[in-house]
Amino acid sequence: MRSLLNFLERYHRAILFIFLEIIALYLLAKGNSYHNSKLMNGLRGLTYAIEGRLNYTHNYLRLLEINRDLAAQNSALRERLDRLVSGGTQAFMTSSDTLFRQEYKYLNGSVVDNSVNTQKNFFTINKGMKHGVAPDMAVISGQGVAGVIIGCSENFSVALSVLNVDFKVSARLRSSGYFGSVSWDGHNPEYAILSEIPQHVAISEGDTIETTGFSSIFPEGIMVGTVSEFEKSGGDFYNIKIKLATEFRRLNFVDIIGDLRKTEKLELLNDLK
Repeated sequence: MRSLLNFLERYHRAILFIFLEIIALYLLAKGNSYHNSKLMNGLRGLTYAIEGRLNYTHNYLRLLEINRDLAAQNSALRERLDRLVSGGTQAFMTSSDTLFRQEYKYLNGSVVDNSVNTQKNFFTINKGMKHGVAPDMAVISGQGVAGVIIGCSENFSVALSVLNVDFKVSARLRSSGYFGSVSWDGHNPEYAILSEIPQHVAISEGDTIETTGFSSIFPEGIMVGTVSEFEKSGGDFYNIKIKLATEFRRLNFVDIIGDLRKTEKLELLNDLK
């Protein structure tokens, strides 16, 4: 208490001056629309500057984590490249010839809003229609599948997260090629369910689950997760729990993928109906 009194006694003139300055600015802004606008713009600019510095500091402190994500992504790309090359020259050209036979376009973005605690989770990306984003585009993280674009504005997009009970993606066991459907049961954000895999198929814990490419949304071979545990049910299919590759609580940088041949595929399917 004595220290506080000593402080007030020493600096009471400065404190009184600052207090009167605040009152003067308030009265000036309140009685004059021009000064009010200038003050509000100044405060808004100061707020944006502080937020920008805080975001910069936050991203700087996360450089180690970001580097780990980039390393994981590079490893996945190298692995896909090796598998494409080993499959033959024609398959390699069809998948990756960026000049004449490109199948997909890629756009990077940052997640600006995300939820993981409800049964219907979404996340928002800082890219929108003016960047070429449209509904039904795939979204992947550095580790694997993240979601699907369901809505866009000029500058932002909203994606249906894998952690949404309405999300489904066609996926297969890399080891055997048998495919089924991956969905989320609304419980743990680190795990999902792979269904429709027959019980005669050989499965092991740790087996890789990847996209099939059967839809016009996700390319083939994108990592979904790994088999965590499985059991035979009373029916014809396994109950398979998978560990998701994407860590949704740390979702930050993503890639948006557009299928350049989507319209052609859909028109062909419609003609056959």
